[in-house]
Amino acid sequence: MSDATSKPASVFRWAAGSPPTESHDELAREEPLEIRVRGRAVSVTMRTPGHDEELAIGFLLAEGMIRGADDVAHTAPSARHPEGNIIDVFLAAGVEIDFDRLTRHVFASSSCGLCGKASIEAVHCHFDPVESDATVAADVLLTLPQALRDVQTTFERTGGLHAAALFETDGNLIVIREDVGRHNAVDKVLGYALLHDLLPLDRTVLMISGRASFEIMQKSLAGRIAIVAAVSAPSGLAAEFARDSGQTLVGFLRDQRLNVYAEPQRVIFPK
Repeated sequence: MSDATSKPASVFRWAAGSPPTESHDELAREEPLEIRVRGRAVSVTMRTPGHDEELAIGFLLAEGMIRGADDVAHTAPSARHPEGNIIDVFLAAGVEIDFDRLTRHVFASSSCGLCGKASIEAVHCHFDPVESDATVAADVLLTLPQALRDVQTTFERTGGLHAAALFETDGNLIVIREDVGRHNAVDKVLGYALLHDLLPLDRTVLMISGRASFEIMQKSLAGRIAIVAAVSAPSGLAAEFARDSGQTLVGFLRDQRLNVYAEPQRVIFPK
């Protein structure tokens, strides 16, 4: 059953030893979204439609352009673009915007959130390191990949989406969002948290379905997330950033095992 997040497709399936057959499939949707602030375009990102308001708000939070819900007056799809691929964010009157501070310019693909970064220095949005005494049991972490997979409804149909989810440290799910871009999924989670007055997120765990990139860690830091866990490997720069930012970084969280690359004191291992 297709919806805004997926679309039907015809496909020829073949397996060795059998003749090819024609059948139907579903593919994840990927469409551009232009984010505007006060009428000025600040980003065009390829994303999976849905939760666009959260995506825009989360993007602005991660870029350091806003700090909390009070900075946002309201959001609205552009009246000049009825298909809904432009979203306008209207900020509170007293919020000052430094457009030159933006780290993502003009266009970002769903597969590369760092594409179009002005410079590596610009990625650092001057967020302070996280200070949190939150801990999570290693046994709880081991349950998160399956808990994430169990609620990836569109991935179940298409196999083509990343997911990001916030969990409490006891493993209870707070929110999950899916997108063709892992950085977009994180933006949507951050936007949800801001709109629901959940910031700071220093006592939560962010679980992502793919690898942990530098940008994922930077976005997590914007939300004050102390613990980030990924199914796959982190990049070297992500691990370095986590250490500098006081963030616990868990990678290769799968098959009942895990690696901790930064701030291991927050992970409680069984004795």
